[in-house]
Amino acid sequence: MSATDVRPVPTPLSMSAADAELLATAQELLTRVWQSGRHEVATALRTADGTVHTGVHVEGSCRRSSICAEGVAMGTARGALPAGEPLSITSVVSVQIKPAGRFRIIAPCGVCRELISDYCPDATVWVTTVGDDEPVPLRALDLLPEKSRRQW
Repeated sequence: MSATDVRPVPTPLSMSAADAELLATAQELLTRVWQSGRHEVATALRTADGTVHTGVHVEGSCRRSSICAEGVAMGTARGALPAGEPLSITSVVSVQIKPAGRFRIIAPCGVCRELISDYCPDATVWVTTVGDDEPVPLRALDLLPEKSRRQW
């Protein structure tokens, strides 16, 4: 399969123009770098200053060595900040190419849900609902009911 033949996610009516930019950025990135079994997810996120940062899933031969796109994007965003400035993410969009030849907005894995909510519990994270197959925005902390809150 070639990533250039993949149908994009239609922009949800409830998605802001800024978040639609994240969706387009993530899809463009994954179209460029997608490789089955190696680079299958791309993330675009926006920080409070309006800057967009991206990340790509990096699969390792030992599953534990794999790194999710969300973590890569968060690390890139943090690395771009001055010393002492906290990471403040406003929105996150992650996409994957489904076998049906179309992009899909996906929810972060459990570890990435923890990571995003640790740093930015109020960030908007786009996910696709299971029942209706519709992209919806959720608050990062709402992805983890009953999460223990750590004081940093």
